[in-house]
Amino acid sequence: MTTAPIHLETTALPRIDRVPVPQYDRATVTAGIVHIGVGGFHRAHMAMAIDTLLRRGEAREWGICGVGLLPADVGMRDVMTDQDCLYTLMLKHPDGAREARVIGSIVEYLFAPDSPEAVVERMTDPAIRIVSLTITEGGYNVDRVTGEFVETTPAVQADLAPDAVPTTVFGLVTEALRRRRERGIAPFTVQSCDNIQGNGDVAKRMFSAFAALRDPELGAWVREQVAFPNSMVDRITPVTTDADRAEVAERFGIADAWPVVAEPFFQWVIEDGFPAGRPPYEYADAQLVEDVEPYELMKLRLLNASHQALAYFGYLMGYRFAHEATADESIVALLRRYMAEEATPTLEPVPGVDLARYRETLIERFQNPAIGDSLARLAAYTSDRIPVFLLPVVRANLEHGRPVALSAAIVASWARYAEAVDEEGEPIEVVDYAAAQLTALAREEHEHPGAFVRNAVFFGRLADDPRFLTPYSSALDRLHSVGARATLDAVLRD
Repeated sequence: MTTAPIHLETTALPRIDRVPVPQYDRATVTAGIVHIGVGGFHRAHMAMAIDTLLRRGEAREWGICGVGLLPADVGMRDVMTDQDCLYTLMLKHPDGAREARVIGSIVEYLFAPDSPEAVVERMTDPAIRIVSLTITEGGYNVDRVTGEFVETTPAVQADLAPDAVPTTVFGLVTEALRRRRERGIAPFTVQSCDNIQGNGDVAKRMFSAFAALRDPELGAWVREQVAFPNSMVDRITPVTTDADRAEVAERFGIADAWPVVAEPFFQWVIEDGFPAGRPPYEYADAQLVEDVEPYELMKLRLLNASHQALAYFGYLMGYRFAHEATADESIVALLRRYMAEEATPTLEPVPGVDLARYRETLIERFQNPAIGDSLARLAAYTSDRIPVFLLPVVRANLEHGRPVALSAAIVASWARYAEAVDEEGEPIEVVDYAAAQLTALAREEHEHPGAFVRNAVFFGRLADDPRFLTPYSSALDRLHSVGARATLDAVLRD
């Protein structure tokens, strides 16, 4: 007789015997971190790291209070409530092996739309010494052209109104900092974990700008007194599927409504600047460094840009998952050559990292069939990605007279994908904040060559440089006339 899976909750932990569960007393773990944006990525890295420390007998004052901001976070709220904030992390190895454990480091969960006041007061509590963020690249309200804070969005304007009840991350965090200042409580550290170059620096500019709009004196205080350390985190974490839930139930006997799946690889590099204190991250396989920039540029320009390289060519060639695309020798050749010939020359030495080996590790990670990372996920929100991951490579190489043909072909593959129809005439769902604009520009290429890359918001003045525009236009013409496979082969021959 098959035993029914055990519903995941605190009282069930003693009965779960196929995976490690928290042996520490969660009732004695207090929150020292408020994390805004609890999704798969946070739960696969930061929450896992804190759980590792708790299992070592460390960090009992560094539990996590998760916060959901968006209406879509109501699902996470309900699961966190039903499961006492417990969840299963399942690592998928390339050979089919599975490694799982139950994570218990999230000890509270607040849904901001239910009570913004509760969220603000939680962050105002002196016990909270870190407020961490995974709010996506687009969540920082950065103007793509000027790099300044965009204050004109309706949500920001509403939060700036006198006596407003805050709803945005800027309003909530700033109000908590204002109250701490007013009450004589030292500010918490704001720790961005998002995939942005200089994520701490960006967060500092955006939050201090918002605070200054509320009160110039408060803005100056945030800028001068609040720490925003930079960090880089790397772990491929695909969206949880019903098949993943079923596998957790069958393999491990756990009925978990929202487990997390991830690859085994894990890297977290953090600048060690936490005036209010921090967990001993170094005991959870994190690297504490003085300067994170070499590591983040390595990841952005090698891993993240390579994801873009395989996403569009792969999709147009008929593949739907990263491991399928990277079983294709032409795509692997594109990745290897892009990384070695165009990306790596723009990097400074990375302490402790063999870049040649790192590049091969990336190929191996992309080829992991167990992860099932969809090309649609990699191709989503490209307007936040290629300008950050790939275009700095183009600009650096142009500045030094180096080739950019491979990068230009990757941009062309984005433009072709953004037309929202594949080579068989089937629709492509372009998921992007600027989807309608991108599709219109991409389709305009047929009548006005170069229209896509002449959009200064995304590309600046790159289209004015023939060293970029010529290989871009050549690749796009081929994508239209002979298709993705023949185009890729031609690009690799040229």
